[in-house]
Amino acid sequence: MRKFVVPVAALLLLLFPLVATALDRPFYITLVTRMLILGLAASSLNLILGYGGLVSFGHAAFFGLGGYVVGILALNGWQSAWIAWPFAVTVTALVGLLIGAISLRTRNVYFIMITLAFAQMLFFFFTSLRVWGGQDGIRFDRSTVGVGIDLVDNITFYYVTLAILAFGLLLLHRLLHARFGHALRSIKSNESRMAAIGYPVYGITLIAFTIAAALAGLAGVLNANLNTFISPASLSWPLSGQLMMMVILGGVGHFWAGVIGAALFLLLETVLAGYTIYWQFGLGAILLFMVLKVLR
Repeated sequence: MRKFVVPVAALLLLLFPLVATALDRPFYITLVTRMLILGLAASSLNLILGYGGLVSFGHAAFFGLGGYVVGILALNGWQSAWIAWPFAVTVTALVGLLIGAISLRTRNVYFIMITLAFAQMLFFFFTSLRVWGGQDGIRFDRSTVGVGIDLVDNITFYYVTLAILAFGLLLLHRLLHARFGHALRSIKSNESRMAAIGYPVYGITLIAFTIAAALAGLAGVLNANLNTFISPASLSWPLSGQLMMMVILGGVGHFWAGVIGAALFLLLETVLAGYTIYWQFGLGAILLFMVLKVLR
């Protein structure tokens, strides 16, 4: 059955915009696009959390940074996706490399706190810069691709997002099934033993952290273009907590955890918000039940 799940899901995702347009429900195209974007961001967190055992509470910093870079470039006339998007991902990867080089010298609660500290530093940095909107954020036009692709059209943007998500998941799949992925999982299982037999534990975890940061930055680029808006809220610790909740909902350490968790999270948010403004309470209760069930 597993061999048919992925092709069927891919076919449904390809046909979804056509069905939503035929039913005159454009809102759902935007909703599923958000699921795909957050699915990529959560999958990048799952790489270091589920497979590396690194509990990062500042992952939203890379998500927001990617959005800010592409937004700032758009305001200065650099709207080409062929230039702005790779540049934003590169900047995010370099920042992730720097943060990881420092943070990975710690472990456990110290690692959690130092990643949170770096995220807060970036949050207050962009909040204090009035030239880039400060607390209010900045608005900009969507990036341009050319070659007959119009990203202003939500259906076109949906398919571009779906293609990028597929590329990101393929990259993660190849990575996790290579020797690097097996080494990363072994480090999570027994770091001391891996170091004793000669594996460069620090280097492997640093590469994984940098790749996760780059993919989160790419998701941030897509999110900023979807909303044509970016603000410091995209770098805040509550968003890091939501990404972690998505991974937990999808099943930490499972390959599809990020995508499934993001879909469940947004579905629950949409449904519960239709009944009460305190939808976070219901979502928290569901998450608590799932965690207790796993511990049991």
